[in-house]
Amino acid sequence: MTPYESALLAPRPHIGIIGLGYVGLPLALRFAEVGLRVTGFDVDPGKPEKLAAGESYINYIPAEAIHAATGAGFSATTDFTRLGECDALVICVPTPLGKHREPDLSYVEQTAEAIARTLRPGQLVSLESTTYPGTTDEVVQPILERGGLKAGVDFGLVFSPERQDPGNVRYGTHNIPKLVGGLTPACLAAGVALYSRVIDQVVPVSSTRVAEMAKLLENIHRAVNIGLVNEMKLVAERMGIDIFEVIDAAATKPFGFTAYYPGPGLGGHCIPIDPFYLTWKAREYGLHTRFIELAGEINHGMPQYVVSRTVEALNARGKALKGARILLLGIAYKKDVDDLRESPALELLERFEAGGATVSYCDPYIPRIPPLRRGHYEQVGLPFDAATLAACDVAVLATAHSAFDPALIARHCPLVIDTRGVLRGLQGQIVRA
Repeated sequence: MTPYESALLAPRPHIGIIGLGYVGLPLALRFAEVGLRVTGFDVDPGKPEKLAAGESYINYIPAEAIHAATGAGFSATTDFTRLGECDALVICVPTPLGKHREPDLSYVEQTAEAIARTLRPGQLVSLESTTYPGTTDEVVQPILERGGLKAGVDFGLVFSPERQDPGNVRYGTHNIPKLVGGLTPACLAAGVALYSRVIDQVVPVSSTRVAEMAKLLENIHRAVNIGLVNEMKLVAERMGIDIFEVIDAAATKPFGFTAYYPGPGLGGHCIPIDPFYLTWKAREYGLHTRFIELAGEINHGMPQYVVSRTVEALNARGKALKGARILLLGIAYKKDVDDLRESPALELLERFEAGGATVSYCDPYIPRIPPLRRGHYEQVGLPFDAATLAACDVAVLATAHSAFDPALIARHCPLVIDTRGVLRGLQGQIVRA
C-alpha cells in the first residue's frame, strides 16, 4: 500500500480545500461534518475573515453550518505555504474561457504551482475543476513533478469532477454520486478512500480522462438540449404556440423525453463554458464538433432575441428603446441563488444600456452587483414592490425567483417581457420572449 493510500485510511486525515466558492465551501463543510480536520485555502482574504466570524457568503448555506464546521475544527486561510500540512488537497478553482472561447487554465496552473512548492510524499491531490480530457496528466502532473516527486509513486493524483447544483434542496454534496478517476490504480484507491468518507456513492472509472470527459458530457447534454428547446421556442412563438404548454404536454410521456425549459440564455459556471473546453480540445485531434457549437450559437443568441422582442413590444406601444426605463427582474443566473456567474441578465443589461435605455434591476438575492471580472460597474438593486414595478416602461423577467409574485408583476407593470413562462394565464400587458 502506498503512503498516500495509508494516509487517507487513517482515522482522521487532514483535508485541504483550495477555492472556497460554490463548490469548495460545501465540500469543506461536509468533510468537517463527518469529523475530519479541514483547512480551506482561498486567495480572497474576505472569505477566511467571514468564515472565522461565523458568517456565510453563499445564500443557501446557513450561518449555523459555518458555526458547526468551525466548532469541529474547520478553518480557512490565505496562507498557501500551509498546503504541505494536509494529507489530501482538493482543487476547486474556476476554469473560465478566454476572450476567444479558449480554455483558461491559469487558476488551475497557479494552484498546482502553489502545491508543488510544498508537496511532500504521501499526499493526494484531487482536481475537481471542470476541464478538457488530458488536463490532469498533461498540465497538472508535470507541474507537481517539477520537484522530483513522481505521481502514482510518491503522491497520488486523481480527477473527480464537481457536481454541485446550487440551491437544490433534494441533492447536496453528500448524496450526489461522485466520479473518481486515478492516474494509477493506487491513486484511484486513495481517491475512493477520500470521497467515501463524505459521499454516499463513489463511482470509480478507469482513468482521469474518462472522468474529465464524463463531466463534459453531462454539461454538453444539458447545453445541447437547452439549445434545442430555445430553438423550438423561436419556432413556437412565430407560430403563436405556447412553448411551455408544449413542453408540459410532451413531459406526460413516461419514457424517452426529458423536459428542458427555454430562457433568456445560459448562465452559471458550467453550461455556458464547459462545452467549449471539448470543442477546443477536439480541434487538436482534427475534429470539428458542429453539433455542440450549433447549440452554443443558439444559446448565445438568446439575449439578443429578448432585446429584439422588447424593442418590438415598445415600438408597438409608441415607445423607443432609447430613453426607455427598463426594469430587470432578476440578475442571478438561476432561480433562488445569489450567483451572477455568466448570467444572461448581465448581457441584457449591457445590451439595453447600449441601446440608450435606462436600466435598473431587482433581485432579492443580489442587492448590489459587485465589480465583475468582465468589467461591469457596480449597481444597487431596487426593492420588489408595486411602486418599483409601476415606475418602469417595461419589466423584463429574467430570473424566476420564488420571491417574485407573478400576480403583482402582471398587475402593476405597464409592460412585461416574460422569458421564463412565469406569467402564463395572467391578465396584463405580457409578451413572451
